[in-house]
Amino acid sequence: MAKPEFDIVVIGGGAGGLVVAAGGASLGAKVALVEKHKMGGDCLNYGCVPSKTLLKSAKVAHLMRTASHYGVPSHNPVPQIADVMERVAGVIRGIEPNDSAERFRGLGVDVIFGDGRFTAPDCFEVNGRKLTARTFVIATGSRPGVPPVPGIDTVPYLTNETVFNLREQVPSMIVIGAGPIGCEMAQGFGRLGTRVTVVDVAPQIMPREDADMAQVVRTQMEHDGIDFLLDASIIRVDGAKHDISMLVRSKDGTERTLQATHLLVAAGRRANVEGLGLEAAGVEVEKGKITSDANLRTTNPHIYVCGDVAGGLQFTHLAGHHAGILLRQAIFRMSWAKPSPHVPWATYTDPELARIGLSETEAKKSGSAYKVYRFGFDDLDRARTEGETEGFAKVITDPKGKILGAAIVGPHAGEVISEYVLAVNKGMKLNELAGIIHIYPTFAEINKRVADQRLKEGLTPSSKAWIMRIFGLQGA
Repeated sequence: MAKPEFDIVVIGGGAGGLVVAAGGASLGAKVALVEKHKMGGDCLNYGCVPSKTLLKSAKVAHLMRTASHYGVPSHNPVPQIADVMERVAGVIRGIEPNDSAERFRGLGVDVIFGDGRFTAPDCFEVNGRKLTARTFVIATGSRPGVPPVPGIDTVPYLTNETVFNLREQVPSMIVIGAGPIGCEMAQGFGRLGTRVTVVDVAPQIMPREDADMAQVVRTQMEHDGIDFLLDASIIRVDGAKHDISMLVRSKDGTERTLQATHLLVAAGRRANVEGLGLEAAGVEVEKGKITSDANLRTTNPHIYVCGDVAGGLQFTHLAGHHAGILLRQAIFRMSWAKPSPHVPWATYTDPELARIGLSETEAKKSGSAYKVYRFGFDDLDRARTEGETEGFAKVITDPKGKILGAAIVGPHAGEVISEYVLAVNKGMKLNELAGIIHIYPTFAEINKRVADQRLKEGLTPSSKAWIMRIFGLQGA
C-alpha cells in the first residue's frame, strides 16, 4: 500500500481545525488544511468575535444613557448601526492575520481552498487533487438552524452569518429564539436603539439554565425595553424587506400579530455534514450527526471529528480542547486521551451568565442528595462600588461538600467562573475555596463568600456552645 501523502488532513479552517493544523505542524507532522470559505470559521467571522464587539458598543451606549447612576450627566446617544458594524469589521480584520492562510503556510501547512469530498475511506478530493493521509480530522463546524415556520422561506431574514453585514438602521426586530445567541443579539440591538421582541416556544429564556438565574437576565433585558413572547408558537411569517409580519399563538390560544422591519433567526445550529462524501469514507451519520466514540473517532478509525460537527456542545473553547485531544491521538497514539466531561460556558448578556458542571435543576432530576449554597452580588463590596449588584453565585455540592457544579449570573461571570472550573475538574470541596485568600475588593471574591456559607452552616448553636465550653470563651 502506498504511503499516505500527509500525516494529517484537516477539513475545516475554524477554531478546532486551526489548532489541529498548527499543533500538528509544530510537532513535525505533514499537514494539509482544506477550507471552502473563510479561515477562522464561525467564531472569527460570524460568532464570538463580532457578537462580543457589538455587545461592547451596546453597553457603552447603555452606560451613556444611565451615567447619572454614577454621578455623571446622562446623554441619550443615537447609535448608527453602520458605525457599529464598521467597528465590528475592524476588530475582525485585526484578528484575521492570526488565522490567515499566509500564517499557516508559514508554519508549513499546505492550505487548500475548495469544496472537497471523500472519494474513498483514505482519500479526500478537492479541486481535482486527491489527498491521502494517515489521519483525517473533520472540523467543518455548524450553521444556523432555520425552524420550519410557514412562510419563513419567502421573507428576508437574518442569521448570525448575515446580521453583521448590516449597514442600515434597524428600527425594529423580531428575534426567533431565546437561547444565548438570541438573547445576546436582542439585548445588543435593543441597547443600540432597536425595538426588539423575542419569540420562543420555551417557557423561559436560556432554557438550559436554572430558572432563577435566567430570570435575572430577563429582568435586565426587560428594563432595556426588550419584549418577550415565550411559551408561544409561530403560526406563519409574511412580508418583504423592512416589512415583516408574524402571527404568534400563546399557550392559552390567544393570537397576536407582530410587525418589525427586520427578522433575526437564532433558533439553534446544525452540524455541517452534507456534501463531504461521508458514505464513501465509511463514516456513519445518524439524524444529522456523525457517529463517533468517546475518543472523537468515527466509524472509520482513521477519521475523527472536532468541534461543533462532533454533535455535542458547540463552543470555541471546546473545539480547541478537542483539537488537543486529537493531536495526542493522531501523533502520540494516546488512545486513552479523552475530552473532559466538565465543559464551562457563558452567555454574554448584561449581566453575564456562566456555568460549569451540575445545575440545581439537574441535581433535582438526578434524585441524588445534594446541597445548594449561594451569595448575592448585592452584598459584595466591589459590586457596590461598580453599581452592578444584580445577580448571585450558586454552588451545588454533594452532602460532603464536593463541588458538583457552579453557576454565576452577574458582572464578569464568564471570568469569575474560572475558579470553579478548576475546582470541579480537580474534585475540590467547597471548604477548600474558603481557605484561599481572595483579593479585596474583586468580583471573584464572591467565590469565597459562597464557600463561607458552608462553614457558617456548620456553626450551629450546639457546636458554638461546645466551643465556648472547651476553650473557656465568655461569649458576647
